[in-house]
Amino acid sequence: MAVSIASRELFSEGVRAVLHSWPVLQIAVDNGFGGVYGQQKADWMVDVVQQYFHDNADLQQCEVEDFIAQLMDQEFDTVVDDGSLPEVSGSLQQVFSQWQQGALQQLQHTINTLKKSQRTKVTAPPTQSDDDSDDETQVMECESGPSVRTDPPPPQDEDDGWTLVRKKK
Repeated sequence: MAVSIASRELFSEGVRAVLHSWPVLQIAVDNGFGGVYGQQKADWMVDVVQQYFHDNADLQQCEVEDFIAQLMDQEFDTVVDDGSLPEVSGSLQQVFSQWQQGALQQLQHTINTLKKSQRTKVTAPPTQSDDDSDDETQVMECESGPSVRTDPPPPQDEDDGWTLVRKKK
């Protein structure tokens, strides 16, 4: 029984490694798409996906994709359309298959590989205004000359109640 519990925990660790290395889920958590409990939802998602595999024998890849897409939509208000769902569901099926066959050393190797590939937290690239605001002062040159101001024509009321605004000439 202890081996079964240990192997089940290894499968759970495999699901966690797959989901936590998935950029879509990382972005959703990092940017608060799931609200203030986004990280807890991501951890809960590991348990739900693990249970889904245990409850449903012989899952097809499209079933796993649909299930994960539904979870992401419901919990993170995120529609996954970047093409990563087949990859993630395939990785989950691979982890489950290794666990089912008792290839625990191979499963541990897969988990270690996934953990190495986990990316760092997403940060926004610096904007143009951030680059310009360092310690440089920008000077704008203006021509000094007579300022000519022309007032636009007054708006014209149409019969249908709309006001027509014309551009300056």
